[in-house]
Amino acid sequence: MIPARLIPIIFGLVLSCLMSLLVSGVSALRSAGLVDGFFGVWMGAWLPSWIIAFPVVLVVAPLARRIVSNLAKPAEGQKR
Repeated sequence: MIPARLIPIIFGLVLSCLMSLLVSGVSALRSAGLVDGFFGVWMGAWLPSWIIAFPVVLVVAPLARRIVSNLAKPAEGQKR
C-alpha cells in the first residue's frame, strides 16, 4: 500500500506520464506522419517531455487546485 503522503507525487507521476505521452504522440504524428520508425520518433519526443512535465505538474497542481477551489461554490452546509 502506498503511504498517503506519497499520493500527490504518484498522482503527478502518472498524470504527467499519460498527458505527455498523448501530447507528444499527437505532435510527433502531426510533424512526422505515420512513417516507419514512428514509435521511435514518438518515444524520442515523449521522454524529454515527461522529464519536463513531471516537475511542472508537481508545482502547478496545487495552484490549479486553489483556482478551482475558488471557482467552485461549496455545497450547502459545507465550509470552504
